Amino acid sequence: MKNNQLLLNQLTSLLAGEPSPLAILANASALINQSVSQLNWAGFYLYDQANNKLVLGPFQGQVACMHIKMGTGVCGTAAQTQTTQVVADVSQYPGYISCDAAARSELVVPLVKSNGELYGVLDLDAPVPDRFDDQLVACMTAAAAIIMKAIDEAA
Repeated sequence: MKNNQLLLNQLTSLLAGEPSPLAILANASALINQSVSQLNWAGFYLYDQANNKLVLGPFQGQVACMHIKMGTGVCGTAAQTQTTQVVADVSQYPGYISCDAAARSELVVPLVKSNGELYGVLDLDAPVPDRFDDQLVACMTAAAAIIMKAIDEAA
């Protein structure tokens, strides 16, 4: 819990006053990737409203899928329903989109603007099953709120 609070404090300080959404997302993915153990991917997919799909944004990790249709896979489901998705074992997830064969569990948190519009998702993959416990889910939900506050203020 102490490390989670440290991560949230660092994220708040790092993003404060940053006018560039791209820089916000790039540094947020780097900080999360460096601070959370047992991850093999940490990054963002951004909502392309005109084409109703998610497009790869800043991330840390292996090469990733560049486009995800709304409602498909873990990311598309989180985006479409605007609900956090926690998958303990991706091999058991119907319709799982495998971008990295090493991924065994996944956490996806929707990113929603202050006006209620979908911005994208925060996506974390881990090379071990059942990586994302309730404390880490709560931490990443809080991180998503910090990121979206910074993005709203940058706009």
